[in-house]
Amino acid sequence: MLELDLSEQIAALRSTFSDIRTVVDVEGLKAQIADLSEQAGVPDLWNDTEKAQNVTSALSHRQAELAKIMSIDSRLDDLEIMIELANDESDEEAVVEAQAELSSLTKVLGELEVQTLLNGEYDPRAAVVTIRAGAGGVDAADFAEMLMRMYLRWAEQHGHPTTVLDTSYAEEAGIKSATFEIDSPYAFGTLSVEAGTHRLVRMSPFNSAGKRQTSFAAVEVVPLIEQTEVVEVPESDIRVDVFRSSGPGGQSVNTTDSAVRITHLPTGIVVSCQNEKSQIQNRAAALRVLQSRLLLLQREQENATKKELAGNITASWGDQMRSYVLAPYQMVKDLRTDYEVGNPAHVFDGDIDGFISAGIRWRKRKQD
Repeated sequence: MLELDLSEQIAALRSTFSDIRTVVDVEGLKAQIADLSEQAGVPDLWNDTEKAQNVTSALSHRQAELAKIMSIDSRLDDLEIMIELANDESDEEAVVEAQAELSSLTKVLGELEVQTLLNGEYDPRAAVVTIRAGAGGVDAADFAEMLMRMYLRWAEQHGHPTTVLDTSYAEEAGIKSATFEIDSPYAFGTLSVEAGTHRLVRMSPFNSAGKRQTSFAAVEVVPLIEQTEVVEVPESDIRVDVFRSSGPGGQSVNTTDSAVRITHLPTGIVVSCQNEKSQIQNRAAALRVLQSRLLLLQREQENATKKELAGNITASWGDQMRSYVLAPYQMVKDLRTDYEVGNPAHVFDGDIDGFISAGIRWRKRKQD
């Protein structure tokens, strides 16, 4: 049996890990945890529920980030020991296990390396994702639901908590729109490259003639605002409508008018929430999403002003940023990065890390 030698690969991983530790600032992270732990230990902390939830949530996120960094350090040491034992005992099973661990560590470090490129003002925030069916009739509504499941599956696979705030079901199949939160550090920075128009090409299951159908869906990603931030939304600027929550096909899921729709009159932005049990809770959740969208809109307007002053107003790319082709061949391709895979089923099941990483690197190159 040949001796397993992964020394070069491990050395490369250690070099990458060293760079990541420097960017993440492990000592600074530990200092933040110590400060948040001190705040969390204050006896009367829970007298202010919102503040307590913010402190404990921030502490949990920082601790998870540090634990991930420290676990990689330990896994790299264990991998070297694993290889040494496999070679000493000529254990083929241990060799396979070591190679699998190397592959796993390479993937984890790749994801962390991409995260170090997320240095935007709102990148560390949780994300609010909204998906809307576009042109294409029933196929578009079905496609929108497929995308919703794709992102929720991605979040589930990464252990990111999600909350569906609102779902508007289409009459025949699929959804007209849906809004959900992904509450995890850097969820906004990570998923912001997914924003744009997505296109699906397939043999339509809703077309009796079996013709190929092209449909579209829009994905919007905004950062979730912090509770401490103030985005003033005067009551005179909004219209609040209440209605009864419903499920697919109009099936009632609530016997009271607890669902809330808020329309921001100056911008026309509409936000709905029907996930919570009471009208008050739904109103608060919808208002928070509205504030998040207004925050992002403000940033976009500021950036547009800067570009105008610099005399650099150009279109970035066309209407669609990614195509999902199921017929006559199988392929998903990002039209900005040219990253593509030949297994759409895996992509729709949440396997989108490759697209996200390529998108973040593409955006970084454009900024540089």
